[in-house]
Amino acid sequence: MLANTSSGVRFSSAAGRWILAATVLGSGMAQLDATVVNVALPAIGHDLNTEVGGLQLVVSAYSVTLAALILLSGSLGDRLGRKRIFVVGVAWFAVASAICALAPTAQMLIAARALQGVGGALLTPGSLAIIQSVFMPADRGKAIGAWSALGGVAAAIGPLLGGYLVQAISWRAIFLINVPLGALVAWLALRHVPESRAPSSAGRLDYAGATTATAGLAGATVAFVEGPNRGWDSPVVLAAGVLGAVAMVAFAVIERRTANPMLPLGIFSSRQFTSANAVTFVVYTALGGVFFLLVVVLQTALGYSPVAAGAASLPVTAIMLALSSASGALAQRIGPRLPLTIGPLVIAAGMVLMTRIGPGASYGTVVLPAVVVFGLGLAATVAPVTAAALAAADERHAGVASGVNNAVARTAGLLAVALLPPLSGLTGDAFRSPAAITAGFHTAMLISAGLAALGGVLAFATISNDLLAEEPAEEPQNHHYHCALAEVPAAERGVRG
Repeated sequence: MLANTSSGVRFSSAAGRWILAATVLGSGMAQLDATVVNVALPAIGHDLNTEVGGLQLVVSAYSVTLAALILLSGSLGDRLGRKRIFVVGVAWFAVASAICALAPTAQMLIAARALQGVGGALLTPGSLAIIQSVFMPADRGKAIGAWSALGGVAAAIGPLLGGYLVQAISWRAIFLINVPLGALVAWLALRHVPESRAPSSAGRLDYAGATTATAGLAGATVAFVEGPNRGWDSPVVLAAGVLGAVAMVAFAVIERRTANPMLPLGIFSSRQFTSANAVTFVVYTALGGVFFLLVVVLQTALGYSPVAAGAASLPVTAIMLALSSASGALAQRIGPRLPLTIGPLVIAAGMVLMTRIGPGASYGTVVLPAVVVFGLGLAATVAPVTAAALAAADERHAGVASGVNNAVARTAGLLAVALLPPLSGLTGDAFRSPAAITAGFHTAMLISAGLAALGGVLAFATISNDLLAEEPAEEPQNHHYHCALAEVPAAERGVRG
């Protein structure tokens, strides 16, 4: 049985630490792979003889399936059990990672990355929904802050780890590490994470909604990625764009009419939920530009090795680890409006500083200040915006709300990867030219800075400070735990007797 099942698990308990460890490692595995691949792109392109369009697909194939299926995953977790779907996603992700590592061609790697995205879609919203549904209301700010901090560390450490593996072994090693890591996460979840689901979730799954959402996002992505390469009047691009638009319209119609929608449209009746996700979309589009392009420009324009390019972002790791949990707790105490106004503005300042990066630039006087300012803004933003989005939705929709917020963030990153290169002039073999990559990077950072600043303004205008008001700890919640599966660590059981 869980301690305090009427109101949830305490953040400071042994049970809480085990739950946090499993969910952070699981979501961190998916986040790590989203960034670790970026530093390997030059090596992948050289080894598999792939230019910018193919490299974009290596990144985008993962993001497409992840973003397209993440809503369905959240709904499945609410209905079938959040822990169950989480564990299935971890296993799927590990197997797909092994296929990526063995891919002999760029086409095979792109297909395997799409499969990997399916696993990421299954495990990512489940990790956050577990936290939202299992922890006590008063402790959720800290728990989400810790989840954001440690997950952000995984994303930030990706370039360093990827650089080391690419340089010491091969780009294929960045995928192979997910196999043992996945086994560890699955064991932790099966042993220590309680099962939870929404008692009101029932009825037939929304397969039509899942299909149209997937087709819509996939069609739009193919059009965005291939448009600059094939031409916007290409039959392939036009067909993909039309398919995407029609499918998304069909998705909206289906969700409005079906009895058991994958995405209950009523969830958007909360102005705060819509606002928090709008801020997420704008800010994460900006972030996608940095995570995609920074490690590339450091290698191509400044001559950094893969390891050095990855190590350049280590200050972000340290800042996220030190400040994100406190940022989540602060947002719960004073309200999220101020952190979500200042944080994106600081991110924008860091991006502006990145426009000084170019051939011959010193790390200590040019790269480091930009990275530090960017990291401070990131730490101030990630936990509050995630907590705000989840708090604005009914708890019985924890999985769906997490899926929506994750889908918004992933879609934003996908659009950044698809649109920023052509908007910045980074097409063809520009990634191999120091002058071209530098000029394009500067343009991309200015565009991203404008988006980040817009996110801060949007938060100030729309986010309420009452959104994260603490609920009484003793108030019963809509948890549905299965005590036979909710065993806590032995040490905790011993204390309670």
